[in-house]
Amino acid sequence: MPKNNKRKPANKVKRTASQNAEHKIEQSLKKVLAYVGDNPNREGLKETPKRMLNSYKEMFSGYKQKPESVLKTFIEGTCDEMVILKDMEFYSTCEHHFLPFFGTISIGYIPNKKIIGISKLARMADIFARRLQIQEKLCADIADSLMKHLAPQGVMVVCKAQHMCISSRGVRKNNAIMVTSALRGVFEQPEVRAEFLQFTQHK
Repeated sequence: MPKNNKRKPANKVKRTASQNAEHKIEQSLKKVLAYVGDNPNREGLKETPKRMLNSYKEMFSGYKQKPESVLKTFIEGTCDEMVILKDMEFYSTCEHHFLPFFGTISIGYIPNKKIIGISKLARMADIFARRLQIQEKLCADIADSLMKHLAPQGVMVVCKAQHMCISSRGVRKNNAIMVTSALRGVFEQPEVRAEFLQFTQHK
């Protein structure tokens, strides 16, 4: 009998649902590159959609984290005086224009029989910053989460940031700094608020 020289078709590797979703996103990002006027197939842009997708995974990793997962509290060593972590750098993304805003966050709280590790404050701020945000809500998210999971006497959060949505486009104010705050509990009292501001406004 004559030999059948026909090759069997190669088995196609099936993508997972996640891989299918990522493939569709990469194709959409290629269309964006074409829309702005460039050639998505040229050498410098061939891998750009994949790079953008990977950067999004990091920039928006806060959606996959819960703040309570990092808020480990301690009873030993607690105090009833103000605790402040100031001038933490942060990077976030404006939900209105999908452009970065960045700056510093200062957090203060007065314990109520429990304290939190200092690095946990920074981690919690990052969880909320690594989501689509507006600056006002970022402050409120941090303050409300601390009040809920740490139950201190009060919390104050101050955020200072530059927004690319007003420096790279629109009104183009390159040196503008937006300042927002969130006050909870005893920090609504003027003297407590003043103490926090005194500590955070001096280097």
